[in-house]
Amino acid sequence: MKENPLLYLASASLRRQILLQQIGIPFQCLPIQIAEEISTGESPKHYADRLALAKAQAGWQSAERKQVCPALGADTIVVFNENILGKPRNKEDGIQMLRLLSGNTHEVLISIAIVQNDHVAIACSVSRVQFRDIASSEMEAYWNTQEPVDKAGGYAIQGTGAIFVKHIEGSYSGIMGLPLYETALLLNEFNIRIL
Repeated sequence: MKENPLLYLASASLRRQILLQQIGIPFQCLPIQIAEEISTGESPKHYADRLALAKAQAGWQSAERKQVCPALGADTIVVFNENILGKPRNKEDGIQMLRLLSGNTHEVLISIAIVQNDHVAIACSVSRVQFRDIASSEMEAYWNTQEPVDKAGGYAIQGTGAIFVKHIEGSYSGIMGLPLYETALLLNEFNIRIL
């Protein structure tokens, strides 16, 4: 928690905290829990936008200093063949995700939303990630590190999971959990300047 924050972060994500610290934004964390169910027929982008906005709105509603700071919510999803890969339910699910991603290219969508009073802004970053072929023994060993347990798509690019990444096209910070380019653009709308 920071004194005199400029922003409420509606997330407990350590990665998002590190990225906001990287660009020098004083913030206060407001861990928010919302239902993350996919609606029938909902597109991946709509799903990510909807969850990011719901988190930002929930953060704004729970904030004590509403007139001072906007609230930022974000949601990261991994998409392969138009299917959303969320956080693994268990080891079997996590290893199945790695099997799908092995040797293939997938998309990482990260939507961010900022809310203050009636002012709402949303942006979405889309990156493409190509994985090398992953051996079954590596999948087992990677799951045993516990790193993929709570990660969308069952891997973390900022951790050991980076060894599977052959090529990325897009935003590295977005794949981590907060696209800094889009974040800076939205923060400008709320008169929060990075530099």
